[in-house]
Amino acid sequence: MSVVRASVVQAAPVAFDREKTLEKLRALTADAAREDAQLVVFPEAFVSAYPRGLDFGARVGGRTPAGREDYRRYFDSAVEVPDPAVDAMSETARENGVHLVVGVIERDGGTLYCSVLFFAEDGQYLGKHRKLMPTASERLVWGYGDGSTLPVFDTPLGRLGAVICWENYMPMMRMAMYAKGIQLYCAPTADARETWTSTVRHIAMEGRCFVLSCNQFARRADYPDDYAAVQGNDPATVMSRGGSCIIGPLGQTLAGPLYEREGILSAELDLDEITRGKYDFDVTGHYARPDVFRLTVNERPTPAVTFEAEPPDAETPTSET
Repeated sequence: MSVVRASVVQAAPVAFDREKTLEKLRALTADAAREDAQLVVFPEAFVSAYPRGLDFGARVGGRTPAGREDYRRYFDSAVEVPDPAVDAMSETARENGVHLVVGVIERDGGTLYCSVLFFAEDGQYLGKHRKLMPTASERLVWGYGDGSTLPVFDTPLGRLGAVICWENYMPMMRMAMYAKGIQLYCAPTADARETWTSTVRHIAMEGRCFVLSCNQFARRADYPDDYAAVQGNDPATVMSRGGSCIIGPLGQTLAGPLYEREGILSAELDLDEITRGKYDFDVTGHYARPDVFRLTVNERPTPAVTFEAEPPDAETPTSET
């Protein structure tokens, strides 16, 4: 029997302050490690903010200077890969001896991406997943990932990957992750509705995997005073009420859902339950019908610009008479 102790952290970052958020991440990871966690998962966009309630000054046909300044602040608090912020998360994983999964806002060129970073227990940076499909107004400020960042990592704990928020409503993306043999299915999210719990329970049953769903609990006070959110300025206003949970391969709730407060949820994950579950349902194996349905996944990077070096000039042949 292989048993993994896993924790999901329901908390808010110090919005738009990358360094203070990294300090909070370090302290919360240590709290989870003291509960013997081997795997610690943080919410979507934990470093450094999920910009709930901001419109970034956008109207059809126009943008405002104030909205551009909101974007500038968001951009400046984001993470590059690699950079010192990634090093800090790596060190947090190493000093606590945990596999660490963190939702970040990633900066690349002039574009922001909603990403998840993965770290091994020795601090090694394993890789990232970029959200393929930002939802609704998220598309104003986040770019689109491509198929080159759909990893499932073979770790000592099990096969580890992540699908972010409403990507989990994309059946073909789920199928791709199941085909990669995912066992520890991390689902960092910003969805605090009751229906989210039914979503992740379905995924756990469909994929016969453990789902670790993690959301922020955040109040207006967790954002800067000059944050022009539609929710107003009452510091006690709840911006995100949480709903984090841990679900087993047969849809059983192992921890949570947790609402209306910060907290750390932990559970023992018996990986043998995955095999027991696949006895009667293996969505990409004996329960598949590849003669009827097939999925092709493009995992090639799709950059907007590629550069190809010109071949060296060849000597022009001369004709003989």
